[in-house]
This record gives sequence, structure tokens and C-alpha cells, in this order.
Amino acid sequence: AMLATKISFINEMANLCESLGADINDVRKGIGHDQRIGFHFLFPGPGYGGSCFPKDISALYHLSEQVGRPSLMMRTVNEVNENQKQVLTNKLRTQFGDHLGQKTVAVWGLSFKPRTDDIREAPALVLLNNLLEAGVAVRVHDPEAMPNIRKEYGERLTYCDRPYGTVEQADALVIVTEWPEYRNPDFVLLKRLMRSAVIIDGRNMYDPETVAEAGFVYHSIGRQPRGL
Repeated sequence: AMLATKISFINEMANLCESLGADINDVRKGIGHDQRIGFHFLFPGPGYGGSCFPKDISALYHLSEQVGRPSLMMRTVNEVNENQKQVLTNKLRTQFGDHLGQKTVAVWGLSFKPRTDDIREAPALVLLNNLLEAGVAVRVHDPEAMPNIRKEYGERLTYCDRPYGTVEQADALVIVTEWPEYRNPDFVLLKRLMRSAVIIDGRNMYDPETVAEAGFVYHSIGRQPRGL
């Protein structure tokens, strides 16, 4: 529960940074160098998932209710996290407005964290549901989780066996899970393959200036957009 609290805290600070024109990386480095806090679990993103954090937050909240001491903090940690799972969709809507439903979106990363095929409570599920509901054509890639995603979504998605194949004729690329395979893409090739050069980086994997100089509109978490 404490780790989940740190994640919701840094995500809330990231959203505040975007509103104020600040950079969450500066904030993260500033507080992380305090040894009482440290850097672990202070990385902003699209919310936590998996089998442990959501279950443990819920269990602690219900236990506190049973003994007549409702946990306002655990309820808020969960509420912040559920709201954060909407952040990638919101950035796409900001970028494309009412035309989002006419677009093709590529998604890199479906599992709740790298090096697993586990999609339980994964932020990618919220994004996929939102996009499909809006009528978006969705192309997906994940090194391990695609069989589990296919069980959930059937043929409503286009499944791609290569990251670069996913972005062909896409109007935007959204990065949800920070797999090492996505860390150093060829931005020249990406731009050539995509229909429009838009990247929504849910894990702050790239340097904003580098991506903007490559000709992309670049949205990340807790940092100002580039290339608009």
C-alpha cells in the first residue's frame, strides 16, 4: 500500500506540473535525493496495475471499514490511480479532438509492467476500451502479453508481431509499458511509417527535445508537450 501511495503521489504531482508548466523530472530528482524518500516508485506513468497493488489497496480499505476506521488515504490512492488510467486517452483527445474516432492508433506495451504477460488491471486495458468505444482503429504490440489480450478482445484489434509494423499508417503511437524493446527507436523510420507524427509517451522514455527535433508532436507525463 505504501508503494502504491508513492505512485499515486508522483502521478498527481506530474499532473500538477503539466498545469503549471513545470517538469516532473526536476521534482522527482529533487525529492528523490532526500534519503528518507528515495527514487523507488517515483516514476510517473499511466497508473499502476497488476495483481498486487489494486488488491492490497482494496483489502486494506475494506479492513479499515470493518473496524470502523475508514481509510481516507487508501480510498484516495485508488481514486487517483483510476483517474490516472485515463491520462493517455485524454492526451489523444487533446491532440485530435472530435476527429479521434477517425484515427488509427498504435499501442506499444499491453502488460501492466515489463517482462510479464500479466494484463490484470493493466492501464492498457482502459486505453484500449476507450479507443474501441470511440471507434478508433487500434494496432497493438507487446513482447509477451498479446495472447492474453487476444483472449479478451478477439479480432477487434490488429495484432502486430513487430513494433515497427504496429505504427504503419498510424496517426499516433502510444507507449503504455516501458519494455526495453521500445527504448531506442529509429525516429526517422517511425516518421516515415506513420501517417502523422504524434507520440504519446506514457512512460517518459524519450528526451522531449530529441523527439521534437525529429519532427514529432510529443506528449509525455508531467512535462510540457513539444512540437505542437
